Amino acid sequence: MQNRIYIKDLKDYVGKEIIIAGWVDIRRDQGKMVFFDMRDMSGKVQCVSLPNHAEATEKAKEIRPEWVLKIIGLVNKRPEKNINPNVLNGDVELEVTNIEVLNKAETPAIDLSTNGYEIGEEHRLEKRYLDLRRERMQKNIRNRHKVAKLIRDYLNKEGFTEIETPILSRSTAEGARDFIVPSRLDQGKFYALPQAPQQYKQLLMASGMEKYFQMAKCMRDEDLRGDRQPEFTQLDMEMSFVDREDVMALNEALLIEIVKKLYPDKEIQEIPFPRISYKEAMEKHGSDRPDLRKDKENKNLLAFCWVIDFPFFEKADDKNNPQAEGEWTFTHNPFSATKSEFHDDLLNKKNIPNILTNQYDIILNGFELGGGSIRNHEPEALLAVYEIMGVKKEEVEKNLFYMLEAFRSGTPPHGGIAWGFDRLMMLLENEPNIREVIAFPKNGEGKDLTMKSPSEIGVKQLKELGIKLGK
Repeated sequence: MQNRIYIKDLKDYVGKEIIIAGWVDIRRDQGKMVFFDMRDMSGKVQCVSLPNHAEATEKAKEIRPEWVLKIIGLVNKRPEKNINPNVLNGDVELEVTNIEVLNKAETPAIDLSTNGYEIGEEHRLEKRYLDLRRERMQKNIRNRHKVAKLIRDYLNKEGFTEIETPILSRSTAEGARDFIVPSRLDQGKFYALPQAPQQYKQLLMASGMEKYFQMAKCMRDEDLRGDRQPEFTQLDMEMSFVDREDVMALNEALLIEIVKKLYPDKEIQEIPFPRISYKEAMEKHGSDRPDLRKDKENKNLLAFCWVIDFPFFEKADDKNNPQAEGEWTFTHNPFSATKSEFHDDLLNKKNIPNILTNQYDIILNGFELGGGSIRNHEPEALLAVYEIMGVKKEEVEKNLFYMLEAFRSGTPPHGGIAWGFDRLMMLLENEPNIREVIAFPKNGEGKDLTMKSPSEIGVKQLKELGIKLGK
C-alpha cells in the first residue's frame, strides 16, 4: 500500500497527514465524535473522527471491531492531560480525514480483548487465526522469531552451516513411534517422518561438514502432555573433533546470550551453570530434571543446570521403549558414545548396568530443555550397543547399513545436542504449555482443530496407495 506508515512510527509524523492500515481494535461512539483504536503488526493508536470531517465520521459510526480499514489522517499531539506515557503512541492521536473499508468482519467468535486464558482452548484452536491476533499471542510468535534469528546469527559467527535434512525418511528404532507415510510409487513400502535428524546429522559429520545446525521439524507418534506435541521444533546441532566440554561450553554461552540480549528482565540464577551427575540428581532431587530455583515464585528466575554421567542402558519394557527387543534398552539414543573408561566394557558387552554414556542434558526450571552426547563413530561400538539390546548383528547391518558404511569410510569423532525450541520459548515467555508459543499447534489429542485433521481420505486415494482399511 503506497506510502503506508506503520503505527509504531506515528510519533515521527506529528503535524503531517499519513496513511495507516490495520484492524479496528475497539470503538467508542460519542455522538458527534467517534473514537476508535486501530492496530497493525507494530502497535496501536487512538483515532478520532471529528464533526468537521462529516463523511469520515459517518463511516466511523458504521465500523465494528476487527474490520480492516485504510485510514488517512493527521497525526496530532494529545492534550497534556490526556497523555499516557506508559503505552505506545500515548502522546499522539490520529485525526481521521478519510476511511476506506478494506474488509468487513463478522462479530468475532472469541473475545480478542483479553489475554485469552479464560477461553476454552478448543475454541481458541478452532479459530486460531483470530486467537493469534491478541496481543499476547502476537508477542509470543514475534519473540520466537527474534530468538531463532539470534541463534542463527550466533551460530553463523561460530562457523556453523545451516543444512536442511529430509522429512521423508526411513523408519528406525529411536525410542518413540514413527509416523508412517505410504509410498504410491512403491506400494507396500513406507517412509517415516523423522523423530529427529539424528542419523542425518551424523552422516553430515561423515561428509566433512564439521559444524551443522538447523531449526528442525521432528515428528513422534507418542502420548501428549503440556510440553509435548506430535510435531515440534528442535534447535539441532552437531560438531566434529569435539569433546563434551566443547559442546556444553558453546551451548551455555548461546543460552546466556539469548537471555541477556532478548530477556534482560530475567535473571540467570548461577553462571557458569552448575553440573550434577544423574546419580546425584536422582538421590538428591528424585528427578533427572531438577528444579534448582531458590525462589520458585519468581517467574523471571532462570535456574539452568547440566545433568551428566547418565547410565547408557536400562532394563527394557514396553513403557519406556515400545521398540525394545531384548533385556536392555538405551536411556537416550543408541548412537551415543560411552565415557572413555567404559569403552572396553561396551565392546566386550560386560558391566552393562554400570556403563556411563557421554550424554549431557540441559535443564531449566525443572524442564529438560535439551539433550546431547558425544556419538559413536566406530562401527564396532554401534554394533555392540544393538547386540546388548538383543538385536543381531546381521539385522543391524541390514537396517543401518548406511551408518555403518559411513563410519567405515573415515567418520571423525563428533557430538552435538538438540534443544526443544518450543519448550525454551514456553519458559522464556512464562507460558503454561508449548501450545501458547506455536502458531498452529495440535490439541491434547493430537488434532489440528483449525483444519480438522487428521481427516478421512477418499477411496480413490486409498486405492492409489494400495491400502485397504479394516473395520
